[in-house]
Amino acid sequence: MSHIHDKIDFVVETFVVHGDKVLLRKHDKFKFWLSVGGHIELNEDPVQAAIREVKEEVGLDVKLYDDQSGDSFYEEGETTLVRPQYINRHSISSTHEHVAFVYFAKAASDKLTLSDLEVTDGVKWFAKEELDDPIYDLKTKVNFYAKKALEKLTAK
Repeated sequence: MSHIHDKIDFVVETFVVHGDKVLLRKHDKFKFWLSVGGHIELNEDPVQAAIREVKEEVGLDVKLYDDQSGDSFYEEGETTLVRPQYINRHSISSTHEHVAFVYFAKAASDKLTLSDLEVTDGVKWFAKEELDDPIYDLKTKVNFYAKKALEKLTAK
């Protein structure tokens, strides 16, 4: 989707884990590896956006990781959302920023169905050891989040 605002947008990043691997996509414009994700639409919350983006981009149904424990409170008409694992604000250009909700998710399958509408320079399931391989030149933040997703979601 195009930007909702010219100065700042809200986006989701979802680090999908299957077995002992995490899924990353090589961004077509920026030419580096990222999680699956995109802009939050005006009619959805971050949880809906995270699930939708994964389905649209790689064809996977996922369950978001929710480590929320303890009591929660909500009233009629409210929805309790899965908390993101991380939230960050970063520059996209000198005039535009994103606030990113970073989720971890599990996929029941590793069989991808790439969208004809989503342009990518590659999609790969990464084992933990591959994340540090200089051939992939992962951004520090992506490497950190990918390892944390594997740490939390890999069956022990």
